[in-house]
Amino acid sequence: VQLQASGGGLVQSGESLTLSCTASGSISYLDTERWYRQAPGKQRELVASITRSESTAYADSVTGRFTISRDNAKATVNLQMSDLKPEDTAVYYCNVDVRVTAPIPGTGREDVRIDTYWGQGTLVTVSS
Repeated sequence: VQLQASGGGLVQSGESLTLSCTASGSISYLDTERWYRQAPGKQRELVASITRSESTAYADSVTGRFTISRDNAKATVNLQMSDLKPEDTAVYYCNVDVRVTAPIPGTGREDVRIDTYWGQGTLVTVSS
């Protein structure tokens, strides 16, 4: 599975930007999808997540400004960012759980596991 993130760039404070991440390869079932970010000198942090049933959750710092969405048919997860602030400057990474099922020979049952993949990151820079 490969994840291709896009949409980063340089914007001014108060402007908007939308990030996209598309999965390709052996995708059987896309489960929870997330966006993380890592600012210079800081640890990577979870920004937003969305489940298969489209239940969403956000970091306090972005609630009300960012919106995560997904299109299962296109295997895409998006992050709409509005009212951007200089402190939103970071490399943004998409993160996807892929549910993999395989029959267990001779049992009639299936083995289920979750494989997690990361995109390559896209840089968002917000100037004041």
